[in-house]
Amino acid sequence: MRTRRGLPVVAAALAALALLVAGCGTPNPAAQTRLDGHVTGHTTDHTTGHTTGPGPAPGSTAATAHAAKPVAPARPSALRTGETMRTVTSPVSYTPKAPRTGTDDYRCFVLDPGLARDAFVTGFDIAPGQPAEVHHVILFRVPPSAAPAARARDAESGGNGWTCFGGTGLGSRGASLDDAPWVGAWAPGGRENVLPADVGIPLKRGSLLVMQVHYNLRHGVTPDRTSVKLRLSSSTRLKPLETMLYPAPVELPCRAGKSGPLCDRSAAVADVTARFGAMSGPIVNGLLLVCNGTVIPTPGPTQSCTRRVDAPATIRAVAGHMHLLGSSLRIELDPGTARARTLLDIKVWDFDNQGSVPIPATAIRPGDSIKVSCTHDQAWRDKLPDLQGLPERYVVWGEGTTDEMCLGLLSVTRP
Repeated sequence: MRTRRGLPVVAAALAALALLVAGCGTPNPAAQTRLDGHVTGHTTDHTTGHTTGPGPAPGSTAATAHAAKPVAPARPSALRTGETMRTVTSPVSYTPKAPRTGTDDYRCFVLDPGLARDAFVTGFDIAPGQPAEVHHVILFRVPPSAAPAARARDAESGGNGWTCFGGTGLGSRGASLDDAPWVGAWAPGGRENVLPADVGIPLKRGSLLVMQVHYNLRHGVTPDRTSVKLRLSSSTRLKPLETMLYPAPVELPCRAGKSGPLCDRSAAVADVTARFGAMSGPIVNGLLLVCNGTVIPTPGPTQSCTRRVDAPATIRAVAGHMHLLGSSLRIELDPGTARARTLLDIKVWDFDNQGSVPIPATAIRPGDSIKVSCTHDQAWRDKLPDLQGLPERYVVWGEGTTDEMCLGLLSVTRP
């Protein structure tokens, strides 16, 4: 295999990319009709479901649109023995704005859960103040040793938060692809997430949370104030739940017969870098290096990445993440071997339905491999309102709603 000298730097950068739902509560309905609910008037009868290990996939229901009228939240689940509920809210009402160019604003806010003793997060319910504007919300855990740095960063803006493309901007602080430092997240389709009774996400006494909110400015710039309900438990019997990230490259060329300045890959990478900062280029090429052992891309609609497991763990839930050009996503354990198993199979991707899916406890061990594969399709440019009027481009990994990603997530416990 060719050199991977860039792996430590790339891994640290990718670990800061908090993109999707962590945890393993009640799953959302399976991915469904891609266009149903989008404000195009177009209809289709394609339906599908998640395949999660052995057994049939869940049934299908109608999908909702990112800009559709919000559905009334379900009644919260009852607290279990030893649990308490605590609500933390963005300290300010924030009006999003693009800090550079483009139509995306990533903003980080400091939240203090007021922990007087060590605790586990056993569930969460994230409520965006302006769901139509919010692309995702991520809760990062900040250990007590890093709390002063978080408060100092927030103080620089007078308590108004800070721009935070990628991660929190506070440094990786030991984070890795195999233990991403977040507590929970919301993406379209998200709802209350209650973890199984035997697991929790550990928070030390004096810890803070940094809440990253990604605003999609194509849906407005109304002031937003997002809140979070945390289920907390002080039980010492819970198993710590961790999140493992499995990113793959995105190398989607312009369609045949289409042209434009951004159809050149170098120009497309430069554009992403201009919008999201200097780490964008290294992430794009670093993904190729990590996954393929080379920085020379092989353009095409389907990209994948296989990574070896370094330490034993038990998978409790799986999730995937792409953006609007996504068509399908698959996560596999030990593909091509006698142990081969499909952990997640989203045959028709629905941006508005990105829930984490519980699976039967599945042990993984050193030497096993996890493969994530994503297929993207430029044809969605002609069908989805969010992509109307945008120039044709070679699509690489980028943080904007109209850029793309390919990410698998595993929620795991350790022996």
